[in-house]
Amino acid sequence: MSVFAIGDLHLPGGDMKPMDVFGPHWENHFERISEDWRARVSEEDIVLIPGDISWAMQLGDALEDLRRIALLPGRKLILRGNHDYWWSSLTQLRCALPEGMHAVQNDAWDGGEYVFCGTRGWMIPPAGGAGAQDEKIYKREVLRLKMSLESAAKIAQGRKIIAMMHYPPLLPENARTGTGFTQLLSEFGVARCVYGHLHGLSVQRGYTGLYEGVRYDLVSCDALGFALRDVTPEA
Repeated sequence: MSVFAIGDLHLPGGDMKPMDVFGPHWENHFERISEDWRARVSEEDIVLIPGDISWAMQLGDALEDLRRIALLPGRKLILRGNHDYWWSSLTQLRCALPEGMHAVQNDAWDGGEYVFCGTRGWMIPPAGGAGAQDEKIYKREVLRLKMSLESAAKIAQGRKIIAMMHYPPLLPENARTGTGFTQLLSEFGVARCVYGHLHGLSVQRGYTGLYEGVRYDLVSCDALGFALRDVTPEA
């Protein structure tokens, strides 16, 4: 079994919102992703999608996008991003998801060979301090990541844990001191952490590599050239 990841699909959500307004490289982006997906993913594999899945505002409008993803091979694990406004009630969402698709939100999912967990995350406070509201949300998201990791640890039983976040848990300017997110991910012995959110020139700020024992991968689809990233932990 292999694990793949690709985030920030930004499907139209019934509004036919074209992504090529953000540049010609976005033209037919989901068709290109789907072609790569079908060529590389088997039904036994798992594909992680860490947020910003659909532009829809309501779950009913997002279901068409979710069904398009569900038709592709493999089991899919999704996480909420900052633009997934259609994702409100987790219980309602889980009841509506197509077969073979699962959602994580501050909790964990047993994928068999690996255990998966995740939370949305938030912007990392700058060294000079952040606004009171951003600081509050950041601290709340750190606590939610801890809840998710605790849930994963209870069921892992020696298996490797893979974490998903939408916002970057680490940026180059944080590499010296780390963040509340990285401290928890290292503490719980997470094998890999995938995240998205960054686009365009911002992808240059994404951290991909090993940090304090955890492998980090930026997997927003344009950062990957609209091809899935194999994030299967090393044996």
